[in-house]
Amino acid sequence: MASPTTVPAVETKRKHVGLIALLSAGFILTGFPTIIAGPILPTFISRWNLTDSQAGLFFTVQFAASLAAVWITTGLTAWRGYRPGLVIGYVLTGIGLAMLNAPTHGIALAAVAFYGMGYGLVVPPTNLAGAEAGGAGGVSLLNFAWGIGAVACAPLLSVSLRHHSLMLFLWILAAVAIALAVSFIFAKLPERHKDGDTAQANSAAGSGIPPVRITAIVAAIFFLYVGSEAGIGGWAAEHAKRLAGHATELTTMSPLFFYAGLMVGRGLASLLLPRIGSLRFIIAAFSLSILGIAIIIAAHSTQVAIAGFTIAGLGCATIYPIYISWFSQWYGPAARRLGGVVFSMASLGGSALPWLVGFVSTKANSLPIGFLVPLAGILVMAVFVTFLRRRGLQML
Repeated sequence: MASPTTVPAVETKRKHVGLIALLSAGFILTGFPTIIAGPILPTFISRWNLTDSQAGLFFTVQFAASLAAVWITTGLTAWRGYRPGLVIGYVLTGIGLAMLNAPTHGIALAAVAFYGMGYGLVVPPTNLAGAEAGGAGGVSLLNFAWGIGAVACAPLLSVSLRHHSLMLFLWILAAVAIALAVSFIFAKLPERHKDGDTAQANSAAGSGIPPVRITAIVAAIFFLYVGSEAGIGGWAAEHAKRLAGHATELTTMSPLFFYAGLMVGRGLASLLLPRIGSLRFIIAAFSLSILGIAIIIAAHSTQVAIAGFTIAGLGCATIYPIYISWFSQWYGPAARRLGGVVFSMASLGGSALPWLVGFVSTKANSLPIGFLVPLAGILVMAVFVTFLRRRGLQML
């Protein structure tokens, strides 16, 4: 006969499995609005005759709204727990997606702002709740779920455009977002922890954290990575379209190859990192990223450019996870206090660099020249990582 404590333990485990499943479903949806501006960008450029600089504003608005929402959800979580950020975030995501196929450029930008705020509101509480409910395994599953949505976005969008059903596609995504918002109203979410243990841990960390100049460089590499990734994936469809001379199903789907590279690379990294070590791995990652972007810039056909996007995706796949592990290793308990600054810089990078790709492209009248922006971002990151290593920071 089971002991009195067995049944509650089993029920708790089942509750957490259900919560992880719900959070994962939310992250699958979140993968769509995170990258949808890229594959839909050629449609918007043609519809409103936008310059590359004007088109780049879609990325700026999305990530700027996300940056503001990160700070809002931090306050909401401290005040009322995880539920408000999740519920409000998915409502805003649904509103933004429903508005995206807009008759005017201004309304489309407002739609992007809505789902950008939704993204910023749901990502921190989803990761925190997933960590409490399922530990590192739960967080890994959530990131994989996000990849499913990101990879699925381009081909599903392509199908909807081919069948003239873009509005239906967006309304289905919006309905799923609203359904998720309702689900999180009733979901059993982890209780918030008290601040006593956190304060004690921060006190124990003391002065062992790296100095301010090192923290500034760490924030800079987060800024450069997220900005470079968004710059490559965000402009993939438009670059492929220009190489082909017109929009095709393949050009619309070109971001899929970049994000598929990210997914495959992260899966391989989980197997190879313990054997190779993060320092050697990130050197290989930088090399692959540089090679991929160089192929994109030099490409004269859609097929060659897609090969470049795939290689760049494989290269970029492990950079961000390695940065996260280094950040946690170097700062210990203090990473909780400084995480807001670092991840805000990541959102700021996503806001600035894709726009800069469009700005440079407009000035040079060449989108391949615009891809020099993420290439420079990768090269500068390599210099910063070399500097951090020479300053004695351990890189396993």
